[in-house]
Amino acid sequence: MDDRDWVILTTLYDEKNITKTAEKIRISQPALTYRLQQLEQEFGITIVYRSRRGVTFTPQGEHLVKYARDMTLHLRKTKEALQNMGDKVQGTLRLGVSSIFARYKLPSILKDFHRQYPDVEFNVTSGWSEEVINSVYKQKVHLGIIRGDYNWPDQRKLLMDEEIFIVSKHEIDIEDLPNLSRIYYNTDTSLKKLIDNWWHERYSDPPLISMEVDKMETCKEMVINGLGYAILPSILLDPNEDLYVTRCTTKDGVPVVRRTWMIFRNESLEISVFKAFVNFLEEREHPYR
Repeated sequence: MDDRDWVILTTLYDEKNITKTAEKIRISQPALTYRLQQLEQEFGITIVYRSRRGVTFTPQGEHLVKYARDMTLHLRKTKEALQNMGDKVQGTLRLGVSSIFARYKLPSILKDFHRQYPDVEFNVTSGWSEEVINSVYKQKVHLGIIRGDYNWPDQRKLLMDEEIFIVSKHEIDIEDLPNLSRIYYNTDTSLKKLIDNWWHERYSDPPLISMEVDKMETCKEMVINGLGYAILPSILLDPNEDLYVTRCTTKDGVPVVRRTWMIFRNESLEISVFKAFVNFLEEREHPYR
């Protein structure tokens, strides 16, 4: 059993499907099935049960997956330690990033960092902030970038403050918002709670939801086409767009702000490539605040 087998087992455990696993790790399905059978013969156990719905791991199989995860993490840390022994900043920087930040902000950050440290490679996964936190906790990534105020027991540093705006195609009276068509989008619990709290402070009536969409970007396109207004974070907005925007403020006139944080384990600072990246972010002149 080697590191290729660790990848097969952990990926299959996550996907619960042989075809999807084969596609993800880029091997043929027969080759994956054959290797799985060899592992079962090697250890004298049944690793998975197969059915039309996918695969289910046996208790022995789950134990083997845990071993594979532990060994994968140990191997990665060993490689990082060896790379860390030299003076050169090199290696792979593993990042877990909120999807919206990954789309609108991360590319320029990584471009500038790579210009300064050309021997660094990047492994980036994106998703909801809750998923990013879980990836940092399980040490799948060195650093997470999350949007919103979540509990994190270790190190975290503020990256940016982001205001929330009422956005519409035509000028509207914000005092009349409960009577106007609002486009609602699926988002993480942090932003939903922030917007809901602001709404309940300002209005006694619920919003008039005329449309629900799955993503912020889709919501914005609906607004551009005049189908209603939306409440959106500033990260999506371009000052050159022909839209009316009004800052969300409390009754006392304080802007409603959402924070973006980088989170990590303190022990990760011992990795030279990671420390260089954290220092790089801190030394930037706060372009996103």
